[in-house]
Amino acid sequence: MAPPSEPQAHPHRWAMLAGVWMLYFCFGSTAAAIAPLVSHITTELDLSYTQMGSILGAWQLVYIGAAIPCGALLDRLGPRRGLALGALVVAASGIARGFATDYVTLLLAVAAFGIGGPLVSVGAPTVISQWFVGRERGLAMGLYNAGQSIGTIGALSLTSSLGLSIAGGSWRVVLIGYGCLALLATIGWTIISSQGASRAMEKSRAAEPRQSHAGVYRELFRAPAMRVVLFLAIGTFFFGHGLNNWLPEMLRYGGMDPASAGLWASVPVLVGVVGALVFPRYAVPQRRMKMLAALFTAQMLAPLLLQWSSHGALVLGLILQGLARGSLSVIVVLVMMELKEVDTRRMGAAGGMYFTAGEIGGVLGPLTIGTLYDVTGGFAVGLYLLAGLCAWQLGLLGRLRTALR
Repeated sequence: MAPPSEPQAHPHRWAMLAGVWMLYFCFGSTAAAIAPLVSHITTELDLSYTQMGSILGAWQLVYIGAAIPCGALLDRLGPRRGLALGALVVAASGIARGFATDYVTLLLAVAAFGIGGPLVSVGAPTVISQWFVGRERGLAMGLYNAGQSIGTIGALSLTSSLGLSIAGGSWRVVLIGYGCLALLATIGWTIISSQGASRAMEKSRAAEPRQSHAGVYRELFRAPAMRVVLFLAIGTFFFGHGLNNWLPEMLRYGGMDPASAGLWASVPVLVGVVGALVFPRYAVPQRRMKMLAALFTAQMLAPLLLQWSSHGALVLGLILQGLARGSLSVIVVLVMMELKEVDTRRMGAAGGMYFTAGEIGGVLGPLTIGTLYDVTGGFAVGLYLLAGLCAWQLGLLGRLRTALR
């Protein structure tokens, strides 16, 4: 079967999207699965909270170093095999966690996720760039990103209650279960991506001329628009990881009990699913700068509103944060995907650069907010910093608009 000349007209694109959605769902659920089980794991393995903190952050640190090499590997293997390999490593990481016997074995099991994760997160937009164009491309990006959010919500809300109940109270069985779910998704992706239309697409892309990876990275980094996109990635991940990781404690600090704080902290995640499904679909090129400006403004207002004692201000702040959370990164990736320096042959390299920059911000965000709390005794300075970061990103949009001309 010949590869489709117009990818949006080929029905197999929806099967490919379904496969990516499954992998991203497992990405989200596997990444979040340990957090609800912290007390069970620390007790059985005799871990300190400092050790558990290093375990929870291990995969992000590995991810930073692995994203660019994984992007290069993905360009060499193609997204069909690259995504399958990444998902297999994610599954192995999930299963290995259930067999951990001490700090080191659990740390290594979680760290392995940082190798499989980039292949999935870089491979997913590569698939979308090959099979979708126009408004459908934004819709497809939003859908698979919603899959990650749904997986995260499911793991956080069901692991302690339903998961442990089914597993007879064994956290090991629960974690192995998440790994097996990722393994099933890997098998599903392999079946979907092995169909004739997908193989024809892969064969067509493989026949195209290739540059050296060093040359590709140099060209991408020299592009003014790409550099702005990388700064936007750092800021977006800094804000997202910084606020989302500390939000339950911020709400508790404001007077809520832990249960209520956890419930309210889930509001932006739920709203983010809606945002991911709605906004990217309408983020066609002529609207993107205006939409990004509106979303960065909403995100700038969110930390300011969270400082008010008014219940209405809190609700509005959480909703604004959720709307921005679900779609900002998706739209920035759409901008990157359609830069003249980026095409489907370079999407792996560009994605590796994007997620490397993003995860640097993702690690620095929670660390900075926590440090400012220790220094000042509260979260106000950290929240003002996040609002200022969004104002800086609004300024970057002007540079991006100029670079795109």
